[in-house]
Amino acid sequence: MSMMKAAVFVEAGRIELADKPIPQPGPNDALVRITTTTICGTDVHILKGEYPVAKGLTIGHEPVGIIEKLGSNVKGYEEGQRVIAGAICPDFSSYASQDGVSSQADGCSCHGYKPMGGWRFGNTIDGTQAEYVLVPDAQANLAPVPDALTDEQVLMCPDIMSTGFGGAEKADIKIGDIVAIFAQGPIGLCATAGAKLRGASCIIVVDGVDSRLEIARQMGADVTLNFRNVDVVEEILKITGGRGVDAAIEALGTQLTFEQSLRVLKPGGTLSSLGVYSQDLSIPLGSFLAGLGDHKIITSLCPGGKERMRRLLNVVASGRVDLAPLVTHEYKLDAIVDAYDLFANQRDGVLKIAIKP
Repeated sequence: MSMMKAAVFVEAGRIELADKPIPQPGPNDALVRITTTTICGTDVHILKGEYPVAKGLTIGHEPVGIIEKLGSNVKGYEEGQRVIAGAICPDFSSYASQDGVSSQADGCSCHGYKPMGGWRFGNTIDGTQAEYVLVPDAQANLAPVPDALTDEQVLMCPDIMSTGFGGAEKADIKIGDIVAIFAQGPIGLCATAGAKLRGASCIIVVDGVDSRLEIARQMGADVTLNFRNVDVVEEILKITGGRGVDAAIEALGTQLTFEQSLRVLKPGGTLSSLGVYSQDLSIPLGSFLAGLGDHKIITSLCPGGKERMRRLLNVVASGRVDLAPLVTHEYKLDAIVDAYDLFANQRDGVLKIAIKP
C-alpha cells in the first residue's frame, strides 16, 4: 500500500506528522497531489482543542495542487491539471445547498441537519496538510488554475479570500459606504480588499500591529487605527461625525471586538461577523440600543464550490487584488510542527505560511 506524509490531530496541543495510506478516489472524487497548502486560524483552534475533531484526522482545508487521479464520473477535468478546491466543498444535494446556503450543506440530509456540514476538509474528512488529498464531489468543487498564476497568488482563494470577501458581501456594502473592519489578520485583510471592491468610500481598519496596518493600506484601507494608541470607538465616531459606520466587519472572534463593532455601528447598520469564537458572547444593552436600533447581525462561513473559486481566481487574474504579500513564510511539510508553533504564537510578523510537501 502506497503511503504519504500527513499532519494529523493527536490530542489538544499536538498536531504531528504521520504516515497514512494514499486515498483512492471513488467515482465522484479526485485525488489531488498537494503542491501548496497553508495553516488557518481555525486549525489553531483545532490544535488547542477549542474545536473538536476526531483523533488521527488530517488537518488543513486550503489546497492548491495537481490532479493525480480522477473518479470515473468526473468530467471536464484532466489528470495533471492544476486546480484548487474550496475549503468548503459541498455536494449541492442537501436542503441547505438547494436553499442557497452551500456552506451549511450536510451532505446527507436524511441524517438530519449538521451546521457547517459543507466544511469537510480537516473537519469531517481528511484535509490538505498532506502530500495528497481526496476531493469529494470533485465535479462540483474543482476549479482550474490559470497557468499565469502562481500557487502563492491563488493560495488565499480556497478559504481566506472567500471568507473575507464573504464578510464584505454579507455586510451589504454599497457605493459610498463607510466601513470599519476590526482585526487585520489574513481574513480581515481580505475583508478590507473586498470592501474596496464593493465600493466603500472610506474603509477604517483596526489592529495592534503596525506592519499589518501598512498591508491594510495596500489592500484599500483609507484610515488605519492602532488600538494600542487610540480609543478606536471614540475615533471612529469622530471620523463619522457621530453618525456611525454603515457596516462593521468583525474578523477576530473576541467579545471586545464584537462589542466595539456594535458600538460604532449606525442605527440600521450591519455587523458582519467573521471571527471564530471560542467563548460565549454577550450583547451589551447600550451597544445594542436595547434591541431598538434596527441593527442587523449576520454571520457567514466561507462560500465554496467551483463557481465561487472561478470568480475569485478571476479577481486575482485581473490584478485588482494581489494577495501574494499575505504569504510571509514558507515551510516544508516535514517541518509543519515548527510552522504551527510559529503561526499559533504569531511570531516574526507571520500572516500566512505556504506549506510545501
